[in-house]
Amino acid sequence: MTIPPLIELKNICFSYPGSTSPLFKELNLTIDEERIGLIGPNGCGKTSLLHLIVGLIRPAHGTLFFRGKKVCHERDFRPLRSEVGFLFQNSDDQLFSPTVLEDICFGPLNQGLSGADARTVAERTMTRLGIGDFKDQLTHNLSGGEKKLVALATILAMEPKLLLLDEPTNNLDPQTRIQLTGIIKGLELPHIIISHDWDFLEETSSVLYTIDHGLVRHCGHEQIHSHHHIHPYGNQPHRHDD
Repeated sequence: MTIPPLIELKNICFSYPGSTSPLFKELNLTIDEERIGLIGPNGCGKTSLLHLIVGLIRPAHGTLFFRGKKVCHERDFRPLRSEVGFLFQNSDDQLFSPTVLEDICFGPLNQGLSGADARTVAERTMTRLGIGDFKDQLTHNLSGGEKKLVALATILAMEPKLLLLDEPTNNLDPQTRIQLTGIIKGLELPHIIISHDWDFLEETSSVLYTIDHGLVRHCGHEQIHSHHHIHPYGNQPHRHDD
């Protein structure tokens, strides 16, 4: 018996209200064990693709499958979100509890763990990421890099099977970027990483995809090395509506 892929998008069409042309048209993508780097010019739909996968936006046409089952309604997305960790561009959109420990406990508690077990998982995750000293700190007092690591910890505490990382190295200081790179490399989890940081993609991803005219296209494994240090779309300003 063939095991279905973790995520499959079939013939996805999507447009934002008021748009004169579709963002995606008959888009197809299968995600299972790949470590994908997703590249493309601003506005091509990179962030929107991740939002479609976790149900933050819904397609006009087409079907999303999770482990071979159709995902259509909000109730269908709950098991998907428990296995797919999404790191937002802006960590402040992800952290909302007063202390770091409370933020990291939130996911495990929602998964049904007791308070004591959730705390154990949270503390183990913080130690793994090298942020064990943060647990009693107020989240809003952390630096941008520290918030990024805590946001990643909130995801990893839920033991996801797939990571979706949206510009994870954006605006990080060099030391935190090195720390984050080492963490992602060591996880050995399938992922999709949106990034303009070619050095980071070279170290963390094995294959590249791009979004071109509403379709996801495979760039090939060798592209990461051949484009090293070269941005194919120029130095464009960063936007949140990719």
